[in-house]
Amino acid sequence: MNILIVKTSAIGDVIHTLPSLWSLRAHFPEAQITWLVEESAADLVIGHPALNRVLVARRKTWLKDLRAGRFSRALSGFLRFVHELRDTRYDLVIDFQGLLKSAMWVVLARGIRKAGFGQGMEHAEYSYLALNERIPAVDMDQHAIDRSLLLLKGIGVPAADLRYEIPLSAQHESEAAALLRACGVRENDRLVAMNPVARWPTKLWEARSFAALADRLEGEGICVVFTGGPQDGPALDEIGRFITRRHRRLDGKTSLNQLAALYRRAQVVVTTDSGPMHLAAAVGTPVVALFGPTAPWRTGPYGPRQVVLRADLSCSPCFKKQCLTTAYEERACMKRLTVDQVARAVMEKVAAAPLNASR
Repeated sequence: MNILIVKTSAIGDVIHTLPSLWSLRAHFPEAQITWLVEESAADLVIGHPALNRVLVARRKTWLKDLRAGRFSRALSGFLRFVHELRDTRYDLVIDFQGLLKSAMWVVLARGIRKAGFGQGMEHAEYSYLALNERIPAVDMDQHAIDRSLLLLKGIGVPAADLRYEIPLSAQHESEAAALLRACGVRENDRLVAMNPVARWPTKLWEARSFAALADRLEGEGICVVFTGGPQDGPALDEIGRFITRRHRRLDGKTSLNQLAALYRRAQVVVTTDSGPMHLAAAVGTPVVALFGPTAPWRTGPYGPRQVVLRADLSCSPCFKKQCLTTAYEERACMKRLTVDQVARAVMEKVAAAPLNASR
């Protein structure tokens, strides 16, 4: 049996689908399972033990080529990928994304059953028109992991035990350890990783607050390391201007797998609502997550070990990238999270976490 999973992006969305992959593998142990993913999240599934094949759609590269006037290069790359996608006839194609960009691949794939949620899901963009097996819409106020498992239940696949299995090798662990040593973190040091960035401006905590938290933890003998992507330098520069103690940064220095290994080494990860938040939860590290405009019951860090901090405001969650409230100060849902509140949650988790625990 050949199965195609379509979940192209983003980091958190792909992580949320990994438990469904394991359910498929448990139900169809002999199946050939392929995952179609975009390049930004590909490292999360390449080498995954439950997969036989990964198809990487380089959509952003093709668009970049188009914008640069390299039309032939963009078209040839796209057509090569379509040929690769269509070299197999799938018994089952599952659209876990539910967007137009995933529906396009579902249409192009050669498949007998093409399944996904039917009409009624938020932001579905009419993607259900590409399906010949439409599962009734479910409540969006369930967690994304649970919604994916309900999709599988609708096609007759029961949920297996919750598993992620981010592909981590000994080399990834060694590279993460080397990065930590280079910034002064020793093997037996207590470590808190901070991911202060997010795609939405409304998800951001104040730079002064992150700086004050880092200073307080360093004062307690805890090593703090800031993480982020290559594009996050300016945000971390701003935080750094307010820090008075040691300042460690690894933004732009890690791959997704190295970041997962680094988070696995940490006792706690403090983070905004972002892909790295889900990555930390997936490798078993306790998370202290700061939420404002979004709903943790939909997309929060999954599991009993996680802590979500949010202000109880009538306008939250608004699901807006720009703050439109007139009842409170701008971004009050994030600004009203205090350093004391976050530090207390972090210290409780650090006290309960063993050093270098095997997870």
